[in-house]
Amino acid sequence: MSSPSKRREMDLMKLMMSDYKVEMVNDGMQEFFVEFRGPNESIYQGGVWRVRVELPDAYPYKSPSIGFINKIYHPNVDEMSGSVCLDVINQTWSPMFDLVNVFEVFLPQLLLYPNPSDPLNGDAAALMMRDRPAYEQKVKEYCEKYAKPEDAGVIPEDKSSDEELSEDENDSGDEEIMGKPDP
Repeated sequence: MSSPSKRREMDLMKLMMSDYKVEMVNDGMQEFFVEFRGPNESIYQGGVWRVRVELPDAYPYKSPSIGFINKIYHPNVDEMSGSVCLDVINQTWSPMFDLVNVFEVFLPQLLLYPNPSDPLNGDAAALMMRDRPAYEQKVKEYCEKYAKPEDAGVIPEDKSSDEELSEDENDSGDEEIMGKPDP
């Protein structure tokens, strides 16, 4: 096993052992999804995103490709593709960084400190510079509309058993309303 693939495996295991839910696309360890939550005490708080990560063959010497799957309103994220414009990931990446840095430092910093002078979403950048309260309201609306846990593919562990119970309750309720069939 070559050094980059050992490092890829180690970084991925480190990410999986942290508080992030990771879903592999296949066995190759090059493409996977990560559940990412908006930073606390920010306008993105409460939002949950499914983030696609693709590791190039040359990882960690070449940066990972990062993209939001569900919509996010941000000057440095392309609204249609979810691509992220982030200097640390795109230009100043170093093998000293790892995947945990991406999700614990780089993405939270991106959300906390947007750069409207280098936008991928020109509308978000213009609104942010022109009318900050309206921009913040639109971010919150996008979080409520597109960044709920179910939008990111998150299924609460106890939800499936609750649904089964409610279905059983509905079935017995139907019989009571309709009555018994005639003999």
